[in-house]
Amino acid sequence: MLININAAKCVGIDAVPVTVEVDIARGIGIHLVGLADAAVKESLLRVTTAMQALGFHVPGKRIVINLAPADLHKNGSGYDLPIALGIIAASEQVDMPGLGKYLIMGELGLDASVRGISGALPFAELARRQGFAGCILPEQSALETVELPGIDVYGVRTLIDVLRILSGRDSSQELLIRNSHAYMDALTREAPDSGSVADFADIIGQEGAKRGAEIAVAGGHNLILIGPPGSGKSSLAKALPGILPPMTTEESLLTSKIYSIAGKTGSGIGFIHRRPFRAPHYSASIAAIIGGGGGDGIIPGEVSLANNGVLFLDELGQMPKGVLEALRGPIEDRFVSISRLRSKIEYPASFMLAAATNPCPCGYYGEGDRCTCTAGQRTSYLSKLSGPILDRIDIHIWMHPVAPGKLVNREKGESSAAVAERVLRARKIQEERFRDEGITANAEMGGRLMEKYCPLSDDCKDVLERLIDRMGLSARAFSRIIKVARTIADLAGVRDIRPEHIAEAAGFRFLDRRFFGQ
Repeated sequence: MLININAAKCVGIDAVPVTVEVDIARGIGIHLVGLADAAVKESLLRVTTAMQALGFHVPGKRIVINLAPADLHKNGSGYDLPIALGIIAASEQVDMPGLGKYLIMGELGLDASVRGISGALPFAELARRQGFAGCILPEQSALETVELPGIDVYGVRTLIDVLRILSGRDSSQELLIRNSHAYMDALTREAPDSGSVADFADIIGQEGAKRGAEIAVAGGHNLILIGPPGSGKSSLAKALPGILPPMTTEESLLTSKIYSIAGKTGSGIGFIHRRPFRAPHYSASIAAIIGGGGGDGIIPGEVSLANNGVLFLDELGQMPKGVLEALRGPIEDRFVSISRLRSKIEYPASFMLAAATNPCPCGYYGEGDRCTCTAGQRTSYLSKLSGPILDRIDIHIWMHPVAPGKLVNREKGESSAAVAERVLRARKIQEERFRDEGITANAEMGGRLMEKYCPLSDDCKDVLERLIDRMGLSARAFSRIIKVARTIADLAGVRDIRPEHIAEAAGFRFLDRRFFGQ
């Protein structure tokens, strides 16, 4: 008897249909085909043990399990549940009239419990797109999908729960994830403490750096913080989440799908609503930063996990040069393409880069005579920061140590809440401006959009012409100055870019005219 069960596989940020075909006929042996990896092949022992734990028997016949389409690699343990259901249905041990109406994924324990899997949100989205009556997923994973409209998602704990749903003997409404005890308990659980995010008011001094950070966040621009140890570079970068604008529903869904595929949602409920802030260690590999993995099991890297948020790279001068150069593409294109012999996957990577570095090995270049490094050591230290990388960073900020008087008196400035209000107003201006353009921030503008939304007066053109001549700007640096000026104008609430906006934007690009270390 041939039975078909609807399953799925993630390819990039979307899921594609996979059909688990189970046929039982005369003969002997269990055969699994369909380009399955080791985790899928090992499912046979898990499945048979789980079935026996519930009193089901494994037919003493030939069982053929095919994962179709056969030319698509299958990976992960999520096929355990559909395989078990296929064997039970094909051997006619339980009548399951609803089997073809649902998309089903889940890993089985030896006691027939159903364990969490990655990719639950794309699976539920596929079920909605394909018109299924619902989606059956492990309860732990189904919590991710509770905000997805238009599809009934059941969260199950054991194989018995799945059989209840598919047999149709009762309504099983309590197994819908939005009605489950796990969801109710999670709603009453105390919200994560956000007190760990630094407040701008707690950063003493550094008003110029704070202004640069505000402009960067308001327009989604990349920035680099340069200065000696203890000047507040890391503290300022870690305060950025406090002024980031809230995500739109579309941004939340996209970011949540990336985290779901990477298996990093944990016990989270629904979509991710807080913009990501990723801060990998400077020793991270290219695969960790860009993404990678063997075969078809390519998972998102930090550039994708930071999508719609901030990627903070501390100690930039210590990072391997190869990793830094690999960032060129994602910074410019806002997506990353990962190629393997048999597959090519694209992940979104539209993030704001915040980097911090010392100016030299000892860290004190530019602070009087405190630097003990030679010119050669300074040049070698910063040679990793190539021209093309620095060209892609819109805002350069040099942070000097705070004056002792300010430190002793603890002179506080504006709070993050006050800065966040201005940032949100600027972002709403941009949201309205780019409503029909497919982007949300000034930093994402291309050449055509710059011509449309950044017209320059004759005075602005004169200022730019002098700046290009004096600073020797590249075409990319020139366009980035205009984008930053557009953001400064938005923060000021004015329609047109003015010469003073151009001048302030150009003041944040000192690396274009000065290679410190010489």
